[in-house]
Amino acid sequence: MFEEKLDTLSQMMAEHMAMPFPPGFRGLDIEDQDMVMLGADTYGYALGVLKGPLDEQRGKGLIRLTAVFEKVLPAIDDEYAARYYTHVRDLAVLAAEIDTLREK
Repeated sequence: MFEEKLDTLSQMMAEHMAMPFPPGFRGLDIEDQDMVMLGADTYGYALGVLKGPLDEQRGKGLIRLTAVFEKVLPAIDDEYAARYYTHVRDLAVLAAEIDTLREK
């Protein structure tokens, strides 16, 4: 089951990289969050989770990041961007779940 979650995370990361960045969201801040960095940070944390357990600081950063999406997603009124960032949120949530399940 754990390996399946890792495989799913890897697949979601590949899907994320294949998705075009939402037009008009470069340089845009929503709820004090830089939208480019939100996606980049999520991908970086997920990549770290694929490589092994995150250290305590990065683990807490990933958990904080998942909470950011609860503020940001409702404020996105573009249909494609909402789908894009929902996928990014799901990526962050799965990465956090895997990191929590992993023995440290």
